[in-house]
Amino acid sequence: MSAGRDWFEVRQRLKAFLEERIYPAEAVLQGEDKSAAERQLTRLIDEAKAEGLWALGHPVEIGGHGMPFLEYVYINEVIGRSEYAQRVFGTYSLQDSIMLNKYASVQQREQYLKPLVAGDVLPSFAMTEPALSSSDPTQLQTSAVLEGNHWRINGHKWFTTGADIATYTTIMCRTEFDAPDHSAFSMILVPTDTEGYDILRDTPLLGINSGHFEVKYNDIRVPESNILGGRGEGFLIAQRRLGPGRIFHCMRWLGQAQRAFDLMCDRLHARSAFGSSLADKQLLQQHVFDSLAEIQACRQLTLHAARCIDSGDTARVEIGAIKVVGARMLHNVVDRAIQVYGAEGLTDDTPLSRMYRHAREARIYDGPDEVHIQSVARQVLKRYRNDGPGWDFGERDAEWAGK
Repeated sequence: MSAGRDWFEVRQRLKAFLEERIYPAEAVLQGEDKSAAERQLTRLIDEAKAEGLWALGHPVEIGGHGMPFLEYVYINEVIGRSEYAQRVFGTYSLQDSIMLNKYASVQQREQYLKPLVAGDVLPSFAMTEPALSSSDPTQLQTSAVLEGNHWRINGHKWFTTGADIATYTTIMCRTEFDAPDHSAFSMILVPTDTEGYDILRDTPLLGINSGHFEVKYNDIRVPESNILGGRGEGFLIAQRRLGPGRIFHCMRWLGQAQRAFDLMCDRLHARSAFGSSLADKQLLQQHVFDSLAEIQACRQLTLHAARCIDSGDTARVEIGAIKVVGARMLHNVVDRAIQVYGAEGLTDDTPLSRMYRHAREARIYDGPDEVHIQSVARQVLKRYRNDGPGWDFGERDAEWAGK
């Protein structure tokens, strides 16, 4: 697919695939028969590849379709409507692929990057640790000591997403023991079949198995060449990974909100009470209005942040803002949809129950709301210090527009 291909046409085809093939398969995909789920997933992946819907946002030079960042944002909004769509459309690996494409050695590109884009291997990323405040990442305790030409790694992580199906994990660990700050940490690529890589459990979240695993590293040994980038560059790499990643998160949340909004509005027309349709009840019309306004406001914030990123700006304020606003928006919209469904909304007979639990997670992972709120406020207030330029919203538009 060329970069100039009409993204809206691609979006429509992807949306049809999602609604006609992925939605009907979700009962199997989240069922207890894991082998049946994997067979179903494999079929859907093969169909997506055959229809040219695989790895749309990955750069061409690493085997993707090369859709420009801002166009792909609109695609990711549709992908977010189902938690399984990332695997089906090959976008599950996008953050890792972008990271490896920028920082991987020639050997690492051959061993991990090419098969990652093709879908032959799956990645995982390990940063968060139990028993400490992960909102202050300089407290991380997992260590890697260079012994000869091998790293010896010891530590304890959790919320390592997909560790059970991943071929390797990118581990954030302390390698520089005399450095007092973020420069003490590096990223090291560790195959999950390495001796000493011990998965303890799939951590249940709000009553469901989450796919986020708790893992211990017991004297893991990997070659020195498995370091990603340079020593002490772990947080530099992480920040460049997380910026676009949070845009992707927020657009997927908008996709989830769209699905909840659709379910809510359909339900209002399908049900009646006290002699008229629920759609005629003013209190429930308020749910529609509030959800519409929140989704559209969050959508514009997110698209603005994406335009800033696309123009080369780090967009730290914009990304921090949408992380908080997006998570709240998703929670509110799903909550209203459950209210409209009544008792059925609390069951797993609709997608809303799982969506609600995932929405609550969003206010914590990739940094809790409180950290983003504080960071955004500090950055804005800094611009007012000593008669500084302040924060002009219109000028921010002109900056990304190249004016």
